[in-house]
Amino acid sequence: MSTAGLQGSLFDEVTDEPSCADLAPIVTRRTLTDGAWVDVAPGWVAGAAQLHERLTDDVPWRAERRAMYDRVVDVPRLLCQYGEGVALPHPLLVTMRDALSEHYRGELPEGFATAGLCLYRDGSDSVAWHGDTIGRGSTEDTMVAIVSLGAPRPLMLRPRGGGASLKFFVAQGDLLVMGGSCQRTWEHAIPKVTGVGQRISVQFRPTGVW
Repeated sequence: MSTAGLQGSLFDEVTDEPSCADLAPIVTRRTLTDGAWVDVAPGWVAGAAQLHERLTDDVPWRAERRAMYDRVVDVPRLLCQYGEGVALPHPLLVTMRDALSEHYRGELPEGFATAGLCLYRDGSDSVAWHGDTIGRGSTEDTMVAIVSLGAPRPLMLRPRGGGASLKFFVAQGDLLVMGGSCQRTWEHAIPKVTGVGQRISVQFRPTGVW
């Protein structure tokens, strides 16, 4: 799959091998309502364009179909899931998972265990409003850490039950972490947009959250 024409983060760097920075100096937190919060670390991954290219080529992407109301529809993105203990497709993903686990140890003692990857082929691929409430996320505070690679896309958040939405633009190499009650009390989405290229989302989660 071609990744030509991608616009990188202003923080992205040319480097021999992709790497991730120390999180502590670059993470900022936005407190939401009902015990939810969002952390953002722009440009956390240096050499993100190289990592994006590698994952595009090396991950065994698959298309899925899901039941929706009275019909079965194509999922508007390609997917690949890596469960607990499964080898990840690039060593930097292991480094990122371990760095996230260490940084959030005080709030998430068990650390991150799984990785879900989504490939948005262009701006017509999307994710509808939802929360990761299958499993523990339906009753417990938890975390979902998202690393964005490729074309910038808006990530939307809104309170469950109504209220003003928030928009975060996640670009090449950016990290966004949803924590606290966010999966239960807020919803998030990646809306369709026009005129953008390919994006990969890497989502790290604790055991039993999806």
